[in-house]
Amino acid sequence: MTNNSNSSTSSIWTGMVAVDDTALAVTDTGGNGIPVVYCNGQFATQGYWKKVIADLGPGFRHITFDERARGKSQKSADYSFATCVDDVDTVLAARGVDYAIVIGWSYGAFIASHWASRNPDRCLGAVMVEGAQPYDWFDDAMEARIRKLFKLLSPITALLRPTGLTPRMSAAQQAESNIELGKLARVHELGPVLDDITVPARYVVASGSSFGSKGDEQEKIRASLAGVCERNPHIRISAKVASNHDHILRKDFHAVADAVREVAPAGH
Repeated sequence: MTNNSNSSTSSIWTGMVAVDDTALAVTDTGGNGIPVVYCNGQFATQGYWKKVIADLGPGFRHITFDERARGKSQKSADYSFATCVDDVDTVLAARGVDYAIVIGWSYGAFIASHWASRNPDRCLGAVMVEGAQPYDWFDDAMEARIRKLFKLLSPITALLRPTGLTPRMSAAQQAESNIELGKLARVHELGPVLDDITVPARYVVASGSSFGSKGDEQEKIRASLAGVCERNPHIRISAKVASNHDHILRKDFHAVADAVREVAPAGH
């Protein structure tokens, strides 16, 4: 599979890509390897992928970006999930990339699954890390819990905002993003998206909890993947690792990189 690129060199490109009312901070390692586009966690930055990228090495072309109001990207009036999926297309178009493997962690796994589902002719493979697991965990009580959590965290996130460690979004905006994700994770919403994936797709799942979860909530959600894999032969669980949801990219990056290699086209 060939790839059209506006850069044939292996030099790293960094810059801002304009879209709608904002601009996204993008990094592209360039080169002739298979492009991999990385989708971040909900309030994370492209730096989270550093160890995965190092493990995969220069044989791949790595394209990372910060979502709106995260990292070095600018603020926007629209933080909807649909916009986040569309921004993947914007970034790839800006870098002259026609085909790519898509990988996402947590919130980014939802983006990756949706992008793979709607782009079967452009997606070379998909890797979902600790996310995109269909489960009806969201209800009115959970919505109230989410709103309360982000309100309580607001003073801390405001203090950290100048460092780039937290998004330039209000507590209400962060809560709304999380609530929208809860609705998108419902079985009747996410199930059909996953069932429509026709490219090689792999999950990498953790064993521990995640920030804000209680008891065995995460394990109940992960159990939903058995049905996903049974219904769609293109999807498999590549690995279940020892680390928890929040540390998987740092502690189990080898397993994540191996999943990318599994979905890469033969002969790479």
